[in-house]
Parts: sequence; structure tokens; C-alpha cells
Amino acid sequence: MQARGTWWLVGAVIAVWIVASGPGLPHGGSSAGSQPRASDRHVVPNRVMTWNICNPCKSGDFDLAAEIAESAPQVIGLQESCTGQVERIRDALKNRYGLDYHVAYGTVLHSWGRCGGAPWKPGGYGEAILSAAPMTDAVAVEYPDGGSEDRGYMAVTTTVGGRHVRVFNTHLAERRQEPVRAKQVDVLAKVVARHDPAIVLGDFNAVPYASELHAMWPLVKDSDPGCRPSSTDGCEPTTDWHSKFDYVFLRGVEARDHRVRPSAHSDHHMLYADLRPVGAGVS
Repeated sequence: MQARGTWWLVGAVIAVWIVASGPGLPHGGSSAGSQPRASDRHVVPNRVMTWNICNPCKSGDFDLAAEIAESAPQVIGLQESCTGQVERIRDALKNRYGLDYHVAYGTVLHSWGRCGGAPWKPGGYGEAILSAAPMTDAVAVEYPDGGSEDRGYMAVTTTVGGRHVRVFNTHLAERRQEPVRAKQVDVLAKVVARHDPAIVLGDFNAVPYASELHAMWPLVKDSDPGCRPSSTDGCEPTTDWHSKFDYVFLRGVEARDHRVRPSAHSDHHMLYADLRPVGAGVS
């Protein structure tokens, strides 16, 4: 009887852990069911996208993958992402839509509450870059001061527009933390200045004319042609609260088109830009 009671207790503990670790498991209504065969979609060359996918949120990983597949960017920068979640999104993009990506991570913390996993091995949380072309020289840097939560940037080198480009992805401190963001931008800008061409993706949590972005604007321009640091109403909003916080910043690269797509699965919109091909060559 004692052995039977012990096994019952072990089973109960395992069941509770499985339920509690929900964020680390596939979820969402459209996630269930058999895997459909991959479609004939193709990655759109020279298209780059940034998206804060919102965490914690209740969107299914397959729902997020379906949204990404609609625009099929060549390079994707995700913020507020968990490593296991990104793996599942990447698998869904390949298996359901035929879109094959390499992935690199910019983990800034390990959080069981946000990303699930085992209590003794919580999932990684931070940024991620997905690229159809191989990536090299990946780095992940945590800002000295993250504000109310650890924040950082990551960077990789990949091929966009026919040449090697340094691609950055960042998530700055939350709103109402302007002094912290200003210090973070100073750190990021010094690194971006060393690379030309460069693409800087991310959620900056600041409108274009915010003082904390002053160090970025001399180095880059926004993919949105109507958006400049002096703009007050020329920038297309990228959030549910009608502010522009998300950017595709370009250095030595030109944008051909710029789109903002609202999403039902995040409080940030999907922002992507189609870049002009520049021919072969390495800078």
C-alpha cells in the first residue's frame, strides 16, 4: 500500500508540473491536430521584418507562424521570445509552409514563468533572429542597465541584397524609463557605427522624436520614408496604442517598400521592409 501511495504521489506531481509549465509547451487553438503538408510558399528576397510577439500572451505558436508566413520575410527579428517557442515557430514555418530558416538567439534571462521548461531548467527569454541565409559571428549582449527587466541586443552577419550585412535586433527598456533607454541606445549606437551596411531591428519603446533616440538618427534612417526624428504625425503607428515603437533602421541600405500589418496575436504590429538589391559583393 505504501508503494502504491508513493507512485500515486509521483504521478500527481508530474501532472501538476505539466499543467503549470504551459508556456513551455505548444499551445493555441490552431496548434492542435495533425501536421498539414508544407505549402509551396517561398521566402521573399530582401524582405526584413521586426515583431514583438508579446510575452506573456495566449497566442498559439502555430498562429504566430501563420502570421509570419503571410509575409515570408528573408530576415525576421523577434522580441519577447522564448527559445523553445522560436524553435516551434521555425518548425511550423518549415513543415506547414515550406519556409526554411536558420535561427540565432539573444537570451537575456531564463524564466520558467515566461518560457516554461523544467523548474530546474527554465526556458531562455529575449530576442531571436531567423534568416533564410546562413548566419555567422552571432553575439548576444545584455545592457548594463536593463531597467525593470533584463534587456539587450544581438547581432549576426548574413546575406541581404546580395552582400553581407550586419543585422541587429534589440528590445529597449519599458515605457517611462527614458534615462535607461538613452544609455542603452548609446551602447547600441557605438556598435552599429562600426558596420556599414547594417540593419537594426527592434522594439525601442520610444517614438521617433524621443530624446533617447538622438544617438541613432545620425547613423541610420527609418525604412518608413515619412518617419524622421522631427516627425510628429508622419510615422505609421506600430502598436495597439497608436504609437510607433518598432523600427527597421537602415545604414548603407535603401528601402523599396515599407509595410505595417496589425496582428490579432500581439499588441505590436508586424513591421517589414523590402530592401533594394545592391548586387554581389562583400563590404
